[in-house]
Amino acid sequence: MSGAPALQTRALNLPRHVAIIMDGNGRWAKKRLLPRAAGHKAGVDAVRRVTRHARAIGIEALTIYAFSSENWRRPEEEIGDLMGLLRLFIRSDLAELVRENVRLKIIGDYHRFPGDVVTLIDDAVSRCSANTGPILAIALNYGAQAELVRAVRRLAERLSPEQIDAAAIEGELETRDMPPLDLLIRTSGEHRLSNFLLWQAAYAELLFVDTLWPDFGEADLDEAVAAFGTRNRRFGGL
Repeated sequence: MSGAPALQTRALNLPRHVAIIMDGNGRWAKKRLLPRAAGHKAGVDAVRRVTRHARAIGIEALTIYAFSSENWRRPEEEIGDLMGLLRLFIRSDLAELVRENVRLKIIGDYHRFPGDVVTLIDDAVSRCSANTGPILAIALNYGAQAELVRAVRRLAERLSPEQIDAAAIEGELETRDMPPLDLLIRTSGEHRLSNFLLWQAAYAELLFVDTLWPDFGEADLDEAVAAFGTRNRRFGGL
C-alpha cells in the first residue's frame, strides 16, 4: 500500500465510487498452463487486495462485477467452481468486513444461485447491515439491461409516462443508495462494458487496462485513481 499516503494528500481528487469489470482470470491461468479454476482463485486473491486498498485510500464505494447474467452460459463445472469460491470468500472474509465497518451490498438477482449460497449471502448482508463505513457492492447474476427493464416496469405500474424521468429511473436502480459512479475500470485489455452499470456509467470516466485481473494490485489501483485525478469532467458543459 505504498501509494496510499500520496493519494490521501490529494483526497479531493479521489473518485467516490469506483466499479471494476474483473476480466482475465481464464487467460491468466492459460498463460501458466493451469486450469481456469486456478485463475478464478487468483482472482479472488486480487479482490482481497483491491478492496482492502480501496478502503485504505478512502474510496467510499467499490462495485465489482463478480458474476454476470450471461455467465450462466459457461460450462457447468466452471460455474460450480465459481460458486465454491463465492462460498469460500464469504466464509473467510465476512468477519473482516464486519470488523472494518464495511457495508456489504449485492446487486443482481442472486436468488438464482444454489440455496446454501443464497443463505450465506443473506447472512453476510444482514451481519453488515449496521455498518456505516465504505460500501462494497458485489454484482451477482447482474445485467444492466435487465436492471433497467425492471426499473421502468415498476415505474410504469404507478406513474404516467410523462412522470417518468431520469431521476425516477435512478431511484429504482439497485445502486440508488450509492454515490454516483465516477470511475469504471476494465482489466485484461478488452474495451467494452459487457452489460455492466450502463445507466450509471453515463458520465463515469472509463479506464481500460491491459493487466489481467489476478495481477491487478494496489499499485494498479493507485495508477487508475491518479489517472482519474487528471481528467477534466465537464458533464456536458464547458
